[in-house]
Amino acid sequence: MGRTLLYILLLIALPAAAQIYKYTDANGNTAYSNQPPDGVQAQPLELPPLNRVEPQAPSAPQAPSAPQAPTAEQPQPPRNAYDILEFAGLPTDEALRANNGTFTVNVLIKPRLQPPHQLRLVLDDAPYGQPSNVPVLQLINVDRGEHRLAVQVIDGQTVIQQSQPAVFTVQRVHTP
Repeated sequence: MGRTLLYILLLIALPAAAQIYKYTDANGNTAYSNQPPDGVQAQPLELPPLNRVEPQAPSAPQAPSAPQAPTAEQPQPPRNAYDILEFAGLPTDEALRANNGTFTVNVLIKPRLQPPHQLRLVLDDAPYGQPSNVPVLQLINVDRGEHRLAVQVIDGQTVIQQSQPAVFTVQRVHTP
């Protein structure tokens, strides 16, 4: 087995045009070499041609083509993990009355939130508060005026899905 391995290694290590010689060494072992040893009868071996792969020239970049319908070979676009992800009961036609700017929002999500996913609010296009696995989230001391609010389903720092933003107005009692 060791001799066969040596023979294979010699074949790999030598250039394609090199001649290989087979002989018996002083200890009676069969040996192979790319040069015939002095004073020993060596037989040149006829080797089959080596496999060869020609390098391929890089193909020219192709111009973008018109979008095609996904086929079985093409990956399908990712499907939303949740069929419904929206706010329930957030007033969008009238002002939300929150004298101190603190209020809760309910998130309607179907199917149920799956671990390890969590919900995170996005207020005025910036993450807001701590992620939670409870679909009732609280906002604290939100300034009066118009705001955009969305909810994200996250897995760690990865956003899995985001709701459409809801635009609403907070009405607060102004205290001097």
